[in-house]
Amino acid sequence: MILLLERRTSPSRAMTFLSPVLAIGVTVMIGGVIFSALGLYPLKALYLYFVEPLTSLWSIEEIIVKAAPLVLIGVGLSICYTANVWNIGAEGQLTVGALFGAAIPIYFTGWQSPLVLVLMLALGAVGGALFAAIPALLKTRFNANEILTSLMLVYVAQYLLDWLVRGPWRDPQGYNFPQSVPFEGWQLLPTLGDGRVHIGAMLAIVVALILFVMMGRSLRGFEIRVIGSAPRAGAFAGFAEKRVIWFCFILSGALAGMAGLCEVAGPSGQLQPTISPGYGFTAIIVAFLGRLNPVGVIFAGILLAISYLGGEAVQVEFNISDKSAQVFQGILLFLILACDTLIHYRIRFVSRKVKQA
Repeated sequence: MILLLERRTSPSRAMTFLSPVLAIGVTVMIGGVIFSALGLYPLKALYLYFVEPLTSLWSIEEIIVKAAPLVLIGVGLSICYTANVWNIGAEGQLTVGALFGAAIPIYFTGWQSPLVLVLMLALGAVGGALFAAIPALLKTRFNANEILTSLMLVYVAQYLLDWLVRGPWRDPQGYNFPQSVPFEGWQLLPTLGDGRVHIGAMLAIVVALILFVMMGRSLRGFEIRVIGSAPRAGAFAGFAEKRVIWFCFILSGALAGMAGLCEVAGPSGQLQPTISPGYGFTAIIVAFLGRLNPVGVIFAGILLAISYLGGEAVQVEFNISDKSAQVFQGILLFLILACDTLIHYRIRFVSRKVKQA
């Protein structure tokens, strides 16, 4: 017997929207099996993982703080993937954006003005966009695979960050710890109320809504969708594929860079060797879980933020690895992609003899 994937004539629209729910449900069941295999109480572990983060005001605020960068990066990646532009290097663009924006409070420590924060956000976006322009150039000029180039650049950005915080940008008053000077006043994102939720969360929602309108109501959104689904038809319509590649990389890089700046000017308050727990990679899951829809990305970002917070709770309670959240995220991505494959293809078992004939 040979297993074949046969393209469906008309994919189910209902399953297109229900598949994320199915993937989440199966992920929870697999998680219960994993916790049982580890000798843990599966129901208690799943409660800590998915329910407890929603039971207190503090944890809800933490979810919003963690969801903000995921949504900012995820909406940019959703535009890329709709156009079949595979930017996998958002983590590196996040890092470079943080470096660009952090240069102001590091070199102009005493400068306090609302203009400081505006310039930091702008430089963060510029830094991420410039770093994303590298794989865009390599793709459009040399036809280099953007998956490989954008991914490899992540390590370049992370080594650059590590060198700066341990060398030229290390705080001279920081007792030799690898970190920059702490940011203060207008060098930090204002918070909403007395909690930790900062204006980066509002920024993420506004950006998602703007891109939702752009994709559904503008010529640029139509161009992106046509190039992604039917490049030859787009060429006949006069749409330039290279222009779309540049636009998607610059947009997603700018949003990732802005997310990086929001991290160092928000929860971290300074540059450290590690800026994010892998938000740039997790945002790939967010984009697909949100069905490449900017509004859907908002809800997907919140769900993945819960997985981060729940993973920390399970780690503390049961003394297991801090990689537990990444295991769930990896399983979720695999199941989402599997569901998407089965939406467009059906599995057929064909006799080997029939195949040979």
